[in-house]
Amino acid sequence: MKNSKIIKCQNKAAKRLRVEQSLSLCCFMLIILAWCVLTFGGMVSEIFLPSPLQVIQRLIEMHLDGSLWLSCWESTKRVMVGWIWSVVIALPCGMLMASSRKFSAFVQPIIEFARYLPVVALVPLTLLYMGIDESQKYMIIFLGTFFQLVLMVCDTASGVDKNMINAAKTLGAGKFQIYKEVIFPASLPGLMDDFRMTIGWAWTYLVVAEMVAANNGLGYMILRSQRYLATDTIFAGLIMIGLIGLVTDWIFRSLSYLVAPWQERLKGK
Repeated sequence: MKNSKIIKCQNKAAKRLRVEQSLSLCCFMLIILAWCVLTFGGMVSEIFLPSPLQVIQRLIEMHLDGSLWLSCWESTKRVMVGWIWSVVIALPCGMLMASSRKFSAFVQPIIEFARYLPVVALVPLTLLYMGIDESQKYMIIFLGTFFQLVLMVCDTASGVDKNMINAAKTLGAGKFQIYKEVIFPASLPGLMDDFRMTIGWAWTYLVVAEMVAANNGLGYMILRSQRYLATDTIFAGLIMIGLIGLVTDWIFRSLSYLVAPWQERLKGK
């Protein structure tokens, strides 16, 4: 009886997943259909909106000359390095803010202030302080994600059930054990969601990171094409960023199931 209930639940979950995937595919197909109608129907000039065939042809050309995958690699490396920097620093800082009022009172006003600063306005300062090498581009990605991520980690860790923490204290657990055995595991599903959201933001800052002193990357390719009204190349770059983002999002969703299988809310997704 118990096995049959489990099988029914699994079948329902699989059916729901298929429906969701079908709806997602339909959404993409509708967008492509509208794109084809507008371009092949002559409703919009190709200067402003290239046809899907033009974009595909441009992607093939860049694939053949090797520039496409070089740009994808350089941009992905910059996003990942800058984002990993922010995670390494924001994770302990945010968790400490959640458990220490004094530390939170000390650093939170500065973080709240800094997170409203436009990253574009910080580009001249990063160039002045760090030069034009890759570390400047990593710093732009870092600045665009770090301050938001700290507060998100703090909110996630603050949501851990206090009864669990008190029970650990009653059993004689020290501060480090409470972090390791209670707070971090309980926060992990929420942290994975935070990471998934902020790495998406990191991709939005890519063009900012590559707008100065860059000679490769998807953001650089888009900015360079803008000067010559090469909209097919612009769309090709945007599509590649979107596809890489979808793959990244899928990886984080899969990792959420792997690193936190005990969470009921993950099973319901």
